[in-house]
Amino acid sequence: MLKLQNISKRYNNKTVLDDISLEINAGEIVSLLGPSGGGKTTLLNIILGLTKMDSGNIFFHDKDLTNVPMKDRGFNIVFQDYALFPHLNAYENIVYGLKNKKGLVTPEELQEYIDFLELEPHLPKKMGELSGGQKQRVALARTLVTKPKILLLDEPLSALDGVIKESIKERIKSIAREFNLTTIIVTHDPEEALTLSDKILIINEGAISQFGTPQEIINKPKNDFVKDFILKQLLIKRQNIFNLFEEQYA
Repeated sequence: MLKLQNISKRYNNKTVLDDISLEINAGEIVSLLGPSGGGKTTLLNIILGLTKMDSGNIFFHDKDLTNVPMKDRGFNIVFQDYALFPHLNAYENIVYGLKNKKGLVTPEELQEYIDFLELEPHLPKKMGELSGGQKQRVALARTLVTKPKILLLDEPLSALDGVIKESIKERIKSIAREFNLTTIIVTHDPEEALTLSDKILIINEGAISQFGTPQEIINKPKNDFVKDFILKQLLIKRQNIFNLFEEQYA
């Protein structure tokens, strides 16, 4: 279990996170959802250990990680832009993180990740030869081979469209189930959060507006902000899809 206790963070006298407390069970997929500037990415980076909190504590399986550096937490992240090396092929990108971790995975385990993400045909290809969905799978494989205790994803679907986006959503779900891997995702898209997550943390202006299952968020919104944000964003997305359809078939 990951436990966040009274986490706060300020930048230039502005409160970015205000007394955030929650518990995430092993193997759960949790989305951090909210408007831009609400504190989602800051919270993700605090969990990772990339950003230092001003106050509060982080516990993982009852071990206090508050002052444990990022490299020793055992968590790993897939960034929004994938952060892949263009001069390396897919296989070299996947194993790059193992350079200083000899023996972390066996050849059989490495092949299992490659097969699980259906990357075998793409291993010799450079990044410029891969589609967005293939790059995302390479980034996921590179993270998984390091055997993270928690998988963190920063807007993993934002650069993807249509069928590819749905495919990656299913991959993420499968990864969490197959490896019982706690997965935390930053997204601004309510539809992604509602269809991908076991639980959703809605953050607004650095504070928790609601933390619950997708069913609870939809059927029992805790306040007007949750209700309005979810409805407004879904309507905007529906209108964008309608506009795209009109452009294609006008």
